Amino acid sequence: MPAIDSESAFISSGTWSLVGIELEAPVLTPESQAANFTNEGGVDGRVRYLKNVSGLWLLSESIRTWDGPGAGDAQRTSDLAALIGEASHVTRPVPVFDATDDRFTAPGDMPARIAEWCEERDMEPPRSRAEVVRSILESLAEAYARTIDQAEELSGKSIRTVNIVGGGSQNSLLCQLTADRTGRTVYAGPVEATAIGNILVQMRAVGMVSGDLEALRSVVAASFEPVKYTPRP
Repeated sequence: MPAIDSESAFISSGTWSLVGIELEAPVLTPESQAANFTNEGGVDGRVRYLKNVSGLWLLSESIRTWDGPGAGDAQRTSDLAALIGEASHVTRPVPVFDATDDRFTAPGDMPARIAEWCEERDMEPPRSRAEVVRSILESLAEAYARTIDQAEELSGKSIRTVNIVGGGSQNSLLCQLTADRTGRTVYAGPVEATAIGNILVQMRAVGMVSGDLEALRSVVAASFEPVKYTPRP
């Protein structure tokens, strides 16, 4: 991810999401274990303190349902950009569900499962496809915010900004909602952060670039300008 600042959380957002922070040492408390955080070894002895969270799987499975065998020919070409555009203009409040609920893990009819989750809690389900998409993105943003707050509390590290990388960084509505719900500035991109980081570490190993991890991140920041999203009132 680009070198934005030292008080930044990361979200690798794609089919699934990895949400966390980078630390100098692991967090090995019972509270951390109970919250289901993991400590992963990273480059130069860093620790990626993170939690697995659901992702755009919820949206892709919804589209698969809408475009499935039961749909008419004219309904089998759901346009993701158009759906997100329609979702951005939804003004009616939509339900925010627990995106980490196990019922949303397996393949299947996500709109029906979301409706079921809502009905169990006497909440009105989304009425249209645009509302389903908005509900999914609001719920993912809320899950991201909750996880970042947990990481901050459990680690004792202050978090001021959020870096979103991966495919989800292209979803402008998700990025803005994440800024809104976290109350933090979000920097989105690059999309291929995983591959870029891999290449840079290999380049350093053979002497094509030099420096510490911050120096490598500066190369990324100079090569891929992130998109900035600020929390709305």
